[in-house]
Parts: sequence; structure tokens; C-alpha cells
Amino acid sequence: MRDGFIRVACATPTIKVADCKYNTNSIIEIINIAKNNKVKLLALPELCITGYTCGDLFLQEKLIESAFISIKEIQKATEDIDMIVFVGAPVRCNGKLYNCAVVINKGKILGIVPKKHLPNYSEFYEKRHFHPAPDENINVTIDGQNYLFGNKLLFSDVKNAGFTFAVEICEDVWVPNPPSISHAIAGATIVVNLSASDETIGKDSYRRNLVCSQSGSLVCAYLYASAGEGESTTDLIFSGHNLICENGAILAESTLFENSMIVSEIDIQKLEYERRRITSFPDNNKTEYEEIYFSTADENTEISRPIDPHPFVPSSVNERASRCEAILKMQSLGLKKRLNHTNAKSLVIGISGGLDSCLALLVAANAIDMLNRKRTDIIAVTMPCFGTTKRTKTNAEILCEALGVDFKSIDIADSVNLHFKDISHNPDEHNVVYENSQARERTQILMDIANQKDGLVVGTGDLSELALGWATYNGDHMSMYGVNAGIPKTLVRHIVKYYADTADNSRLKAALYDILRYS
Repeated sequence: MRDGFIRVACATPTIKVADCKYNTNSIIEIINIAKNNKVKLLALPELCITGYTCGDLFLQEKLIESAFISIKEIQKATEDIDMIVFVGAPVRCNGKLYNCAVVINKGKILGIVPKKHLPNYSEFYEKRHFHPAPDENINVTIDGQNYLFGNKLLFSDVKNAGFTFAVEICEDVWVPNPPSISHAIAGATIVVNLSASDETIGKDSYRRNLVCSQSGSLVCAYLYASAGEGESTTDLIFSGHNLICENGAILAESTLFENSMIVSEIDIQKLEYERRRITSFPDNNKTEYEEIYFSTADENTEISRPIDPHPFVPSSVNERASRCEAILKMQSLGLKKRLNHTNAKSLVIGISGGLDSCLALLVAANAIDMLNRKRTDIIAVTMPCFGTTKRTKTNAEILCEALGVDFKSIDIADSVNLHFKDISHNPDEHNVVYENSQARERTQILMDIANQKDGLVVGTGDLSELALGWATYNGDHMSMYGVNAGIPKTLVRHIVKYYADTADNSRLKAALYDILRYS
């Protein structure tokens, strides 16, 4: 793992109920496919070695013994594989039978995690066969080997800080107080859930929302691997619904009713950063936990997860329109409150004919309308100088006319040239002095007009410009209220287009579309 990314997978093998040998071969085949895909952490479904729907066969000694033999075979098959594998199996401990996740790495069992919450309602009757996890971790001896056994286990990579995971099983996440809450507080950045969630109409949506929300509230990655085709269909249907979520976002999801593997990469460093940033996230509390260490090779992780080039712009047309409408409303309400609170008599905006100042002017018009004030309380000022084109100047005039605001055009060329003379700057030298002098002159004019008219200067700079410092210090980076300060540049265009698409004024529409075309 380098740069904080770890490749993970959830897979649903095709199984036969109570046929441990067949199931073991299917599991090993899945493991080898994951190996070829350079997966470092593989989650498999609940009780996948035996099948979830064995019923009273779980009371048979033969099945328990066969499951143990399968675990040993999977251990052997993973001796030379640098991967963490989670396998669901019934495990006998101190004379009781538990529904467990066996955590295997490089041919060794790292630990065994039993299910805490056993469903015993509707179609489920797990308490007939299994015991819930003990309150505290214990040491168990299986085939002469000692293992930690309990649901308060953390597994941590000794070489890659932050790569720490914990396990819960199916019903554990559906209860009011899931173990994953304490797992995350103890430091787990990845929670793995081995599940055998049967399918009913609408349950997939609820499951998706549940898993996604859990990853978001716990600021973690959540891997959900569920049973699929091959389980008994006497009274239950399983869809193999696998999910990989990270901090409230779905990275990968399987198609229902198809046994498959989904693969993605978890950004561990981002999760750690988010937990540091969110000061309400609890401090690590490992008091009741025991930590088990392992080691993975430090190697590059190829990124297969989609990286959205426009993360703030929804791809769905309807969702994008809804977001643009909401942002316009939020911008307008914020400016309305500031205008009302300060008792300002006017709003002063520098208009260039570009997208940012266009959006600021549209927001100002909305805010004024909300206060039932006349739009001439908005003073839009265009200040042409050396680089101003006729098109941008014309668009600015048409826009202001269509909106019914007070429009002023002030040519600043003479003032800037006089300033160049004062500081002995050659106007033919088009350097930072040449550019910044124009921006500072424009800001001075806006501030002075605001003083004259008892107004507020509305800033037009967007979030991208402010984040990159793409503004003139003591120039256009200054304002009395920046309405675009939280809007990334990639979204500004879409908000202006949304306004144009929904505008009733044909002249305003034409001006906005022309600004969009040439900006």
C-alpha cells in the first residue's frame, strides 16, 4: 500500500449447501482470482464454507468437522498470497457453536470473530444453532493452536499506519447499536461484514442505504459481502448483494442475483484525514480491544475506482438542476440576510461580462427581490480597460438592462496609465504590475461608490480562485460579501446555465447564453 490506497474486494462464490469440499474449491478459486487482481483484502459471505441455510445440519458433528478441514485447506492455499481473507464458517469453542468470520493471512489464522447479534425472528432462527459472541475476548485452542476469539478484535498492518480493520457479521449492522460503532472508535478504518442477507422486495434499497450511511457516520470504509445463488431456496432467496462503501459513498456494487466479485480501492489516508478534520469524531478508545498485527508488502496500488473530474457537478441532469436551484437559493438568502442586517442602501458589483460576475449579479437580483426592494438598488459597474473586448462589454450592458439594475460604465484606462506614470512603470511591459494595477483600480472604484451610496461591495470570486490564490491581493480578492466564495468554478457555469434555461426574459436568456458560449 502506497499513497494510502488499498485494493479490496467482496465476492460471492457459488456454493452447495453442506458440501464443504465443493464450497472450499469455489472459495479457493475466488481467492486466486482476487490474487490476479492484486487484491489485498477479500471479504466472503457469512457461513460460506457450509452455506447459511444448513438448518439442523449445524447440529451434526460431521458438518462441523468438515468446516474445520475446509479452513485448514484455505489456510494452505493462501500461504504464498499476500492477502487478508475473511471466510464465514461455524466454529466450535468451549463446547458451543458460533457463527464466525475466520480471518486468514498468508496461511495463518489471525483471529476468529463470532457474530454478536443472532436474529431469531421471521424467517431467521439462528439461536437454535448458534451462541452469540461472548462479552469479552477469549483465547481458544483449535487443533493445538491458540487464537484470539471475540468481536473486540482489531487487525492492524505494522508497516502501513491507518490500515486497521474489524469485523461484524450480517445482523450486527441491522441492530440499534452495531459493533462497528465501537470498532471505528477503537481505530478501525475498514469494517468488514460477512452477511447472508436474504432478498425481499425493496430490501436491497434499504440495505444499500444502511451500509452507505454506516460508512458515512463512522468515517470508514465498509465492505459488505453477502450470500447468493447456491443457498437453499426452500423459503429464502439470496441475491449476492455486495457493496464497497467509503465515507458515505458507494465505490462498487454487484448486480443482484449474479454471483460475482466487486473490486475497488480504499483511500486510507483520506479517511484518517477526515477523522482528524471532524473534531467531533471520538478519540481512539481501544480499552476493551485486543490488537492483532500483520504485514502486507509495500507496493503501488493501481487505481480502478472512478475519479470524477467534476466532483461538484452531478452527472444527472435532474439532480444537477436541483442542486443549481438549491445553491442559488442559499446564495440569495445569505446575501439577503447580510443586506437586511447591515441596513445597506445598495449593492455594488463589478461586472466584467464573465461568468463569475454574472452569477453574482443574478444572486444580487434574487436577494433584492426577496426583500421586495427595487432592483435599481443594485449598482452594476463595468470598468473597461486595456484588455476589455467589445463582446464582454456589450454582454455586461445587456445583462444589466435585462435585469433592471442601475448600470455604470467607467473607463479606467486613463487612471491606470496615470498610476503607471506615478510609479515609473513602462505600460508596454505586460507583467504582474500591468495586470494587478487594473484590478486594484477597479476595487478602489467599487469601494468608493459603495461609500457614496451607503452600500456593500459584492465579491464575485469563486471558490476555485480563492483556493488557488487566483486573485489580486488588495484587489479583486476583497469585498464586503463574497456570494461565490463557496462555489467551485466548474459549477458556476452550470448555475448560470440553469438560470438561463429557466428565465422568462428572452433578452436575458440571450445574454446569458452568449456569456456561456464565450466564457
